[in-house]
Amino acid sequence: MIQKLSKFYIGGKWVTAHGQTVTEVVNPASLEVCATVANATRADVDAAFEAAKHAFDTWSQTSATQRKTFMLAAADAMERRKDDFVDAHVSTLGVPRTQAVEMQIDGPIEAMRYFAGLCDRVDEVEESEGMLITREPVGVCALINPWNYPLLQMIGKVGPALAAGCTMVEKPSEETPTVDFIMAEIFDEIGLPGGVFNLISGIGSEIGPLMSAHPLADMVSFTGSTRSGISVAEQAAPSVKRVCQELGGKSAFIIAEGANLEEAVEYGVNNVFLNAGQTCDALTRMLIPDSCYTQVVEIAQRVGLAHIAGDPESASTTVGPLVAMRQKELIDKYLAIGIEEGAQVLVGGVGYPQGVNTGAFVKPTIFANVTPDMRIAREEIFGPVLCIMKYESIEQAIEIANSSEFGLSSAVWAKDKVAATKIAKRMRAGQCFIQGGYFRVDAPFGGFKQSGNGREWGHAGMDEYLEIKAIIA
Repeated sequence: MIQKLSKFYIGGKWVTAHGQTVTEVVNPASLEVCATVANATRADVDAAFEAAKHAFDTWSQTSATQRKTFMLAAADAMERRKDDFVDAHVSTLGVPRTQAVEMQIDGPIEAMRYFAGLCDRVDEVEESEGMLITREPVGVCALINPWNYPLLQMIGKVGPALAAGCTMVEKPSEETPTVDFIMAEIFDEIGLPGGVFNLISGIGSEIGPLMSAHPLADMVSFTGSTRSGISVAEQAAPSVKRVCQELGGKSAFIIAEGANLEEAVEYGVNNVFLNAGQTCDALTRMLIPDSCYTQVVEIAQRVGLAHIAGDPESASTTVGPLVAMRQKELIDKYLAIGIEEGAQVLVGGVGYPQGVNTGAFVKPTIFANVTPDMRIAREEIFGPVLCIMKYESIEQAIEIANSSEFGLSSAVWAKDKVAATKIAKRMRAGQCFIQGGYFRVDAPFGGFKQSGNGREWGHAGMDEYLEIKAIIA
């Protein structure tokens, strides 16, 4: 049955879209249409921002306790609708059903509760010799979300915006919009005041510019490719909006001398194959000491071959499809490039996985003998593709790691935490996971260089939605 999403959530009501066109949402495993979603017009965008602007004066003056109550109610409702969220992620993104809750849903629920606990941050006042420093909500926010972690990325923006007292217009990716519509239903169910959260949908290249440049928007938060992020910044610049961008990555994972190779290599392979490699901070460059090369290759091959790519409904599947056929074509292109450049295929390669002959599937792939000049070592592939690279000294490893134009994330596994931290401090990236660390909602997340500006998550993510005011006597 095809789900038809023909209305937007604007001003606390479900309203019919002004336009007549729709986008078909395709199940990437079966290539069948699973939903249709209305495409917003300029009139819809204007109506959503008008509603957010109208609601701002009241919502921004609510108490921290009131905002917290709404957010905790939303988190409770998210718990009740876990099954719906699972279905949405499986059908639109192809997440293996057995992994959906842990990978895509538990984190956002935790995050909504986490940001609810930060509502009091708006009321914090610093006092110094007759001067008061206060925080106020930035205003109306344009929130443009990606498809790879649709619920997590949505709450990473909506959560701090609500806690700060901002109002918002949110647009999901056209590939995975059903998750956002469930959240709109939740906000409606809990009685969130009309206009605080407004949902529209449409093609990103058409609606994104209207949102980024909208005169009623005070801030734009965008997650996506670096190329699209540049466009968002250009559109926002004439009105001097605040712009928060979480963009591309080509993150390096340094395995140092003395590390536990079994644990480190397994961690690295599993990290890159998670979510079919569609993770912006995936550790896609594994840098290993030349002296450990043979052992690392053996471990990586064994761990890689244990992964099964296939039907997301199967209990044995560990790697589902990519989000769309265009992504499959792109990844297959990069796999062919890697082979042409002379990289050694340890696992995977071009073509469909065993037992699969349709859908947006690729073989989870591990390349060895990769050199820093290869395109597969420099460009963001955004699929389950790991590049193993040798280094002769830790200085060379750090140099290779930092040579990327990106700087979103990184990782180090050394003989102990002290040794790993010493290396981590020299990594030019917004995050560094040491000794097998994992994502945390209270850790600031964002990039250096072309990986973006600003931060999400943690106190720093909350602060993106606040203005600082000095009251001087």
